[in-house]
Amino acid sequence: MNKEELKEKYGKKRVPHEWRKTDWLTTLVVTFFGSGMSPKAPGTMGSLAAAIVAYPMTVLACKLFEFESYIFVGSEIFGLFINFFFLAAALVVFFAAIPFVNKAMKDTGTEDPGWIVIDEVCGVFMALAFIPCSLIDEYPVYLAIAFGLFRFFDILKPLGIHKIEKLPGAWGVMADDLLGGLYAAIVLWLGTMIAFLFSF
Repeated sequence: MNKEELKEKYGKKRVPHEWRKTDWLTTLVVTFFGSGMSPKAPGTMGSLAAAIVAYPMTVLACKLFEFESYIFVGSEIFGLFINFFFLAAALVVFFAAIPFVNKAMKDTGTEDPGWIVIDEVCGVFMALAFIPCSLIDEYPVYLAIAFGLFRFFDILKPLGIHKIEKLPGAWGVMADDLLGGLYAAIVLWLGTMIAFLFSF
């Protein structure tokens, strides 16, 4: 995404309290409990809220239910973790949010306004899809790294993310963040594998 496109998307003036034009449930969902209502950097605030919420979700999966939510595909030294807990969370948020995002944009007459941040939540959850919950629980820094990587891909939109964003309606709003989260997950997994290899 070039500078002009970034300025058009993130630099435009937002209508105050635009979300008031839709119903309270839709507002609650698309702003992720109000985190998207931040007057500055709502996407960052929504992503941060998702990363914060991800920690108790991890505790819930790994400790309360004593549930290890991943499978390991590959050799003993190098392979892929598939964390079904966060992968499922990302996909559930993705599909569940589509009608709410469509309604919010229709009711307010907007197209991907900054205060819709449920897509960022989907992306952050997807960014954790290749890291086991037990590892996240032991090293919460993974949440900060996932947050940073996702925001990198979400803002710059490289590697086809910008094209996915052009899908119609809520599909474009949600799909580009899901893809950004997938790229973040791959980078985070690669970093984990490299660190694991150097630990030997």
